[in-house]
Amino acid sequence: MRLFQERGYDRTTMRAIAQEAGVSVGNAYYYFAGKEHLIQGFYDRIAAEHREAVREVLARETGLQARLAGVLKAWLDIATPYHEFAVQFFKNAADPDSPLSPFSPESEHARVEAVSVHKEVLYGARTRVPAELREVLPELMWLAQMGLVLYWVFDRTEGRERSYRLAERGARLTARGVSLARFRALRPLVLDVHELFTDFLPGMTKALPDPSARARGRA
Repeated sequence: MRLFQERGYDRTTMRAIAQEAGVSVGNAYYYFAGKEHLIQGFYDRIAAEHREAVREVLARETGLQARLAGVLKAWLDIATPYHEFAVQFFKNAADPDSPLSPFSPESEHARVEAVSVHKEVLYGARTRVPAELREVLPELMWLAQMGLVLYWVFDRTEGRERSYRLAERGARLTARGVSLARFRALRPLVLDVHELFTDFLPGMTKALPDPSARARGRA
């Protein structure tokens, strides 16, 4: 991470990383197929640190808004030292064909960990959640977090103050949306939104049946 931050992602080679680590290049490639896989290790570390950081707020708060705001702000706290690196790195992560994309198969472990945190946020709140939305909503909450991450990358305010404000307001809107989802008339809308992301974002968990399979069944 030091080399990535000093030189930038593109200009950092596996040879340089191996030299700094005091191992041979062959040994470095034995453990990591390339520097992209080192970044996967970084993703996993951030996910583990985030899970640890949210324990206190999830143990203390029962309101959905407070739980979600605490989780989002904890992520911003953990990511703070890596902001400049994230700016350099974003163009690689934004490539849909890159293993560094948060939606790539290589990022699945970190993605599943992040969604599982949102499951804890939702399931531990006092807000009632319809059974058919219990698997859908955490994925949509994680997608909202990805929107916050994108904003944070471009945020130039002191201390990323606007990102923290966005986390607060986003948590409030999400809590209201989940509360409204209790009404049966609105549940199909939530399912349709999730289905949209499931069909068009690579890497999304197939929590719902494939709509094309349903169409074939009707035919």
